[in-house]
Amino acid sequence: MIPARFEPIAFGFVLSALMSLLVSGIATLRTAGLAENFLWLWTGAWLASWLVAFPVVLFVAPVARRVVRRMVRA
Repeated sequence: MIPARFEPIAFGFVLSALMSLLVSGIATLRTAGLAENFLWLWTGAWLASWLVAFPVVLFVAPVARRVVRRMVRA
């Protein structure tokens, strides 16, 4: 278990991993189809996109939370 103070980072880590996995899979499938090397292509696309997604999620998540708080009635 990790300490509670690391929850936002852990959340960003898991969220960025899952979202980049899904989006890169769809993009790779649309681009290459079910090619023989699909899993290899997908893995490469996922790792590259995750390297970008993780820091972006850490930066954007607090902004998104503030925007949503302004949109939601208390």
